[in-house]
Amino acid sequence: MSNASNAVLRAAAPLDGEALAAVERQFSAFLGQDIQFDVSVDPSLIGGFVALINGKLYDMSASSQLAQIRQNYTDELLRANKQDRHIQLEELSEFSSSLRDRVRNYAYTSKVDNYGTVTSVMDDVVQVEGLHGSHYGELLAFDGDNFGLALDLRENGAGVVMLSGSTEITTGSFVQGTGHVADICVGEALLGRIIDPIGRPLDGKELRGTNFRPVEYPAPSIVDRSPVNRPLETGLLAVDSMIPIGRGQRELIIGDRQTGKTSIALAAMINQHDDNTFCVYCAIGQKGSTIAQVVDTLERAGAMQRTVVVAAAADDRPSLQYLAPYAGCAIAEEFMYQGKDVLIVYDDLSKHAMAYRSMSLLLRRPSGREAYPGDVFYLHSRLLERAAKLSDEKGGGSITALPIVETMAGDISAYIPTNVISITDGQIYLESELFNAGIRPAVNVGLSVSRVGRAAQHSAMKDVSGSLRLDLAQYRDTAIFAQFGADIDDSTTQLLRRGERLTQLLKQRQDDVMTLAQQVAVLVCFEENLLAEIPPKEITQVRAQLLAYLADHCAGTLHTIDATGKLDKNDREMLIAYTKHFLAARQTEAPAPRED
Repeated sequence: MSNASNAVLRAAAPLDGEALAAVERQFSAFLGQDIQFDVSVDPSLIGGFVALINGKLYDMSASSQLAQIRQNYTDELLRANKQDRHIQLEELSEFSSSLRDRVRNYAYTSKVDNYGTVTSVMDDVVQVEGLHGSHYGELLAFDGDNFGLALDLRENGAGVVMLSGSTEITTGSFVQGTGHVADICVGEALLGRIIDPIGRPLDGKELRGTNFRPVEYPAPSIVDRSPVNRPLETGLLAVDSMIPIGRGQRELIIGDRQTGKTSIALAAMINQHDDNTFCVYCAIGQKGSTIAQVVDTLERAGAMQRTVVVAAAADDRPSLQYLAPYAGCAIAEEFMYQGKDVLIVYDDLSKHAMAYRSMSLLLRRPSGREAYPGDVFYLHSRLLERAAKLSDEKGGGSITALPIVETMAGDISAYIPTNVISITDGQIYLESELFNAGIRPAVNVGLSVSRVGRAAQHSAMKDVSGSLRLDLAQYRDTAIFAQFGADIDDSTTQLLRRGERLTQLLKQRQDDVMTLAQQVAVLVCFEENLLAEIPPKEITQVRAQLLAYLADHCAGTLHTIDATGKLDKNDREMLIAYTKHFLAARQTEAPAPRED
């Protein structure tokens, strides 16, 4: 038999030579190797002993057994209360008698756990020796009720990122495997709440979760999915008409800093009025003030009551920033598998990749392009693939993902942007020049695309937005040449006039969302060239007045379009007629133009 290394025995009382020899013989026969213990005395064990042998913990102590009895007793009391039973004195006496019987009939049983010892601690990353039976992503328990996540498995140990309390961990501390991966509380109890990636409330209110899901979960298989053909309306005219998003789609929002990326995502969340649709907002590495501003925006719009906010702020541990999108996706999946529709926003995956890079470098993983580890593509692909439209057999629910990625100086060919672009079903590209020129949302239609396309558009929107992208792209290209003062023919002048008014027509604030019927009415107005005589600077104001007029005088037609998603010939004629009435009335009330 071979000798065992790291064999330690902690006993409740000193052992004489004969007792120690008997224990060593039993373990030698059980493990098939020669066992010789280093013995120490630990009175807190009450009785029995704890043996640590080659990364395994054999717990035969009385304290552990009594703790389990106490836990079972507490669970019985809690179950009784959950069943709305009032605990009478007689019942309490029965519980106490049962506890006494269990203690009286107590017998030693062996409990075997994986364990390891800490060899180094640096910047929330702990190197552990032992833990031979651990698996990737397992929660590990440290002294003082602290937990870490095993992210780097080796033959003789593991690299662990701490979720809490790394300052309390010292070299030589014991680490124990829990046997399960990180999970988070899910369900409708979270609606309207702000939590961190491990389920702790951040809004100062009590949170009691009863249902839990693992933060990492396999994506739905191909046979469990159905085609993306139902639109998810953002309420933004520029997006719904030219870059439609379907339920179950993954549409990237990409652009430089401060170009309105979060505003588009918030507009989409605000526009979800259906009782069967919920939202999840994942803040990853954002400033605390920015997260508070987002929550305030949602509350003022009345959208917070159907939204869950998962926040890992900029000053949180990289491990929490790493877990945040997976935790948010687990919350969304609970709703999806109940047959509901969910919109989830990841704000943003650039900071998520940076957090993973910092953890990987501290775990001493080999680095690649831009110092990111080799599995950074898998980091986001296994997250975004969980967004799907389920088949009717699986309940028909969906998760629509709007990941956000920040670029530097408009470089969409950088490592992380190209990775995420290749995973998603299209992107909405926001341009700094358009944003600074006051065009908001600053959508560059040339670089923006939806790979689902018009399959996720209502019939009414298809009828009125067919040439919109082409008109806008031609206008922006022609406007560049027109700046040089070249001679312009009549057709080019007409194109510039229409394009100038279309650009103004597409301007929209994030809280000024529009229904399908309102968007269709505006585009019918543009298609029929009814705004040709309106000065461009007045287009936005005229649009608001027109929609208010139609809501008063043409409510039936608007309601029909919203209810059916279709625009028939009669509805189009009604919209055109009432728009002409509005413009004629406005013309007569307008003051006479001044001479130059």
